[in-house]
Amino acid sequence: DFVVYLGDLVTANNVPVANASLYWDRAISPARRRGVPWSTVFGNHDDMPFEWPPEWFSPAGVPPVHCPPAASAMPEPDPGCIFRGTPRVELMTAELDRACGLSRSSVGPRELWPGVSNYVLQVLSHEKPHDPALLMYFLDSGGGSYPEVVSCAQVTWFHSQSRFLNPDGRIPELVFWHVPSTAYVKVAPKATSEVRKPCVGSLNEEDVAPQVAEWGMMDALAHRPSVKAIFVGHNHGLDWCCPYEKLWLCFARHTGHGGYGDWPRGARIVEVAEKKHFSVNSWIRMENGSTHSHVTLSSARFS
Repeated sequence: DFVVYLGDLVTANNVPVANASLYWDRAISPARRRGVPWSTVFGNHDDMPFEWPPEWFSPAGVPPVHCPPAASAMPEPDPGCIFRGTPRVELMTAELDRACGLSRSSVGPRELWPGVSNYVLQVLSHEKPHDPALLMYFLDSGGGSYPEVVSCAQVTWFHSQSRFLNPDGRIPELVFWHVPSTAYVKVAPKATSEVRKPCVGSLNEEDVAPQVAEWGMMDALAHRPSVKAIFVGHNHGLDWCCPYEKLWLCFARHTGHGGYGDWPRGARIVEVAEKKHFSVNSWIRMENGSTHSHVTLSSARFS
């Protein structure tokens, strides 16, 4: 029904082009091709400037010009081959221009610059079509063109949005960003060990690489009972969910064909049910169709 792209859709530091939006467009094209709406947040690689590989440098220390195939060899670098990276705003603008009405992403408030993907989506109730049954918050956790952090300004923005949209905390809330907070380090299973209860997962092959600082967002979320879970990407070798306070901290599963690691690809599925009682269940679905690591995220009981 809906796809969330959790960042690092492109490895821009490996792309020597002036504008990487065509690569971004290719990354989200499967959802568009199937007519499935989606949302995106940015990761640390999406808008990084190009990194010159050491092997590009000649013995004389002058790097040869390596432009895309469409660029001709020239004594001076092609004007379209400037290796600057593509700013987040340009990537998001290009996405919305080519989305055929399916993207639910947003550039976000100007006061949160340089963060871009900060917005809220309301999932409307089947039973009461004008009332939201779920709120989904999307945050830019930095990386690439600015430090990996959820800022104080974003915390203030979250407070204002949640007070306006959900003043009594009646509506369940889910939160999505790319780089895990420092709270993930506190609950993480020991690296390379088996994932045991109360955590649920199958892949635990590296240490958590957290944001550079914690400036209040986790405190705001942990003290809000309506927040059921936070979902992040960033660490390709992790796919677990662990409890923290009264909510769950979850990694997605490395889904794409780029990035580091050769672990089997999969995706985190999140199933939200309204019915008599609200529930959120999640599991990992692998590329071969098998599933594992089922967990109920709407329960405050961790066993």
